[in-house]
Amino acid sequence: MLCLAASRQAAQTIEQFLEELDMGTCAMLPLRPNGARIRMILSRMLCAMPRLACSIVTCSVLCAQNWPQFRGSQGSGVADDQHPPVSWDLESGRGVVWKTPIPGLGHPSPVIWGDRLFLTTAISSNPNSVFEPALKGEQDFRSDTAKHQWRVYALDRLTGKIVWDRLAYEGVPKISRHPHNSYASATPATDGRLVVASFGSEGLYCYNFKGDLVWKKDLGVIHAGKHNNPEYTWGTASSPVLYRGMVIVLCDSLGDGYLSALDLNSGREIWRTKRDANPSWSTPAIYEGAGRAELVINAAPFIQGYDPSNGKELWRLGPSTTNTTPTPIFGEGLIFVTNGYNPIKPIYAVVPGSRGDLTLKEGAGQSAAIAWSNLRDGPYMATPLLYRGILYVVSSRGVLTAFEPRTGKQIYQQRIAPGGYSASPIAADGRIYVTSEAGEIFAIRAGREFEILAKSLMNETTMATPAIAAGTLFVRTERVVWALAGTAK
Repeated sequence: MLCLAASRQAAQTIEQFLEELDMGTCAMLPLRPNGARIRMILSRMLCAMPRLACSIVTCSVLCAQNWPQFRGSQGSGVADDQHPPVSWDLESGRGVVWKTPIPGLGHPSPVIWGDRLFLTTAISSNPNSVFEPALKGEQDFRSDTAKHQWRVYALDRLTGKIVWDRLAYEGVPKISRHPHNSYASATPATDGRLVVASFGSEGLYCYNFKGDLVWKKDLGVIHAGKHNNPEYTWGTASSPVLYRGMVIVLCDSLGDGYLSALDLNSGREIWRTKRDANPSWSTPAIYEGAGRAELVINAAPFIQGYDPSNGKELWRLGPSTTNTTPTPIFGEGLIFVTNGYNPIKPIYAVVPGSRGDLTLKEGAGQSAAIAWSNLRDGPYMATPLLYRGILYVVSSRGVLTAFEPRTGKQIYQQRIAPGGYSASPIAADGRIYVTSEAGEIFAIRAGREFEILAKSLMNETTMATPAIAAGTLFVRTERVVWALAGTAK
């Protein structure tokens, strides 16, 4: 959030001086000969250069050191100039900075701010708690309804030492999870002062960096499961996002679903919008471009855009799939929303600023509001990646498809390797990192030609999307958090 604030400060400073150069409307300087006015404006611009430089440097440094939410700064999944390792070897220790065992089961990504790393877990009292590491394509009603502890951990980013461990909630799960899911699947979010962790039906919790509980919020029972079978419950996964002093949470449910914004400092509800939608496991995303900000929600039967300041709907778009997981992303002047469940697998490139019902006419693939669409290649689980002018999509079976983001033209489509893929791709320094559920991490060269640079093994089921901060790749496997760098410290 501070990175974004620094960017805004630089942009506002530049905009201010551009306005002052308009001699006919300048109200900040007294009228005087043009030459004198121009000299004064130029002098003020020179005096402001340190502030501009500070803003730019601050933004760069903060983005490099921090990974504050699901998929990092603004949810982009990109961390250039970090030089994470291309490969590593756990058995020999090559590239391993540290590893820290974490009890229980949890699928969220780590988040990093400064010298702190935060993550969550759910610890079952049942020593034989069920977890199915591979989806089998059939209904599986197994779950774990034993008493659990939902916990939040803070680790030292440099050493992996546990700094504090807090019990957020203890009890029997209010809604059963899918055996492929966990009871702690939402990634926390932080602004550098506070860290917010969501456990769905078990509540929302806010801690300071010392581990003190600042506030907690009962979100109600979120009935997240198959849209046409209320008995087949899957558990939640949508992560909170922070925006201008607010925590925004998506609580889509089979009945009484809603979207809400809470005050970050107090937990007070600022607004709530009722939603008539299928359960969604997607994380909200906020586009800030020219004009009004747009809070984009990937769900069914409609993908929707809202005003994040008040929760008012701005636009809606259909059709969508019945189950929605990928998070919307932005870039190249467009908003990309994807899904990969039945009956279609859409990719939509939405034009920001559009309003009303954006649903395409029958047979149409584009419109004034939709730059292009594709109903065949959307991903089921993984959020897409927009990197260096190419849109990358990873299917749940390991097929990587690259598109031209402005037109939707396919560049290539290649299978990475057999297996299941739930984690989202991330990128740094010309490489894309794709993680399989079997714990294989592939470093793939970014660009118009498909090339696998390296494959490294985590030797354990890996469901969480990795994080990159301070030159290090952080990987959450089933039982361990790993810190990996070019040279072990």
